[in-house]
Amino acid sequence: MKRWLSLGLLVILLVTGCSSDKINVEELTLGLMLGMDLDQENHMVYYLSSPVFNKEAKKKNEEFGRKTETLRQSMTGFDAMSTGLTIRGKVQVMLIGKRVLQHPDWFRLFDVVYRDAKYSVNARVVAVDGPVAEIINFYPLDKPRLPLHMTRLIDTANRRSITVKTTLQELHRQMYEKGVTPSISEVKMGKAVEVKGTAVLNERGKYAELLGLQESTLLLILQERMKEMNLSVQIPGGAERGPIRRSAITFRVKSAKTKIKTKYVQDRFQFDIDIKLPIALSEKLYPVDVRKEGDKLQKAIDEQLKRQFEQLIHRFQKHQIDPIGLGLQARAFEYQAYKKVQEHWGEAFAKADVKLSVKTEITDMGPVK
Repeated sequence: MKRWLSLGLLVILLVTGCSSDKINVEELTLGLMLGMDLDQENHMVYYLSSPVFNKEAKKKNEEFGRKTETLRQSMTGFDAMSTGLTIRGKVQVMLIGKRVLQHPDWFRLFDVVYRDAKYSVNARVVAVDGPVAEIINFYPLDKPRLPLHMTRLIDTANRRSITVKTTLQELHRQMYEKGVTPSISEVKMGKAVEVKGTAVLNERGKYAELLGLQESTLLLILQERMKEMNLSVQIPGGAERGPIRRSAITFRVKSAKTKIKTKYVQDRFQFDIDIKLPIALSEKLYPVDVRKEGDKLQKAIDEQLKRQFEQLIHRFQKHQIDPIGLGLQARAFEYQAYKKVQEHWGEAFAKADVKLSVKTEITDMGPVK
């Protein structure tokens, strides 16, 4: 009897305690998307997008903009503008204007994100080509709430292997890991928000350049982070007639095997990258009989993919960036040599000799001949 009485009193205390701390969702300003940008006078502007749960409200979201020096100061400003208690632990997307990324020391603005345990480090970090305010104030009538739409947009694009998915936690690792340079998704506002590809940054976080959708796919293959993807190549020799491109081949890649061998010879790093891709043809405009000339087609595809990979790596070396993470390979297999250049790995990688081979195998031609 005493046991049941004690258990009953415990339940009453728990219920009473929970009810006293209860806060209705209508009383919260739940920040799901944050943004930072520079205005025309180069002043920092921070943005917050929060869902509205009030039945009387006509809009699904409310947006705030605050011109302050730091992200922490902006939160105080948001508290002064909102009617609910600002909650920042549920942020799903962090938008960064391209003009901010062009300054090498922008990452220190994120200090409060990693220092304050209330922030979520799983938020996706996204570069914005254009004013961040255009996206924050975008109100799509045929889509879910904007923060949820942005989250799904980035996640879906990553599943399709046309951009990376970099969280705040992963960005922190990339910024402080000397053997790799950061890469984040990039979007642009048109009639709707559109994923443009992947923004690659240098070792200090400064914006280097944009990788298009297919180039982002190639990067994910090199990073060994690809999921199922589609690639297209143009086969030389296809007769072009007007606007109809008869040289195009598109294929689906379900898996990829990437092997990297690392050496250090004559004061230079050498990387031998071997890529094997089983492919399934999904579109063939190039006039070739696959059954009779399958080997010839595979060789042509190999050559075109190899050229695309080599051009991509050449651009990385030109900017002295390493989003692939070859510096991690150098540290693992040639530590003594890497240790001497780890503080300026970008320069060492720019001088490295990178050899690449691509081998495809057509495993599926589709249901038509």
